[in-house]
Amino acid sequence: MSQPENVLPLKIADAAHSIRHVFVRDLLLDAHIGVYAHEQKTTQPIRVNVDLTVRETVHGDKLANVVCYEEVVNSIKALVASGHLNLVETLAERIASTCLQDPRVSVARVRIEKLSAIPEAASVGVEIERARPSA
Repeated sequence: MSQPENVLPLKIADAAHSIRHVFVRDLLLDAHIGVYAHEQKTTQPIRVNVDLTVRETVHGDKLANVVCYEEVVNSIKALVASGHLNLVETLAERIASTCLQDPRVSVARVRIEKLSAIPEAASVGVEIERARPSA
């Protein structure tokens, strides 16, 4: 099966450039998100996907030496729980910014999907990619 033209391949691990790929797939949460009146009265289901380009370091089999996906998930949950947001774009930017606070993360790609916003669509949303500014 060929890949649709509008879907780009993930930036995955790359030995030549000492890159590790850390990801969170299909995190399902209920969020207070949306600009319409009916969206501001209740939560709605969202799906979050995060892909991080991480500069590899010697990890020595120690959690402290790697980007921990559980910490990434916990930070996403905290952002979602922090209160109502109007736009999925705002949530995506906040997630990317939080991930880039770890100096080992050089690129963060975040996709937020609203799963029940449009009845005829499986999902709608946004995907962003943000990179650490060059020093």
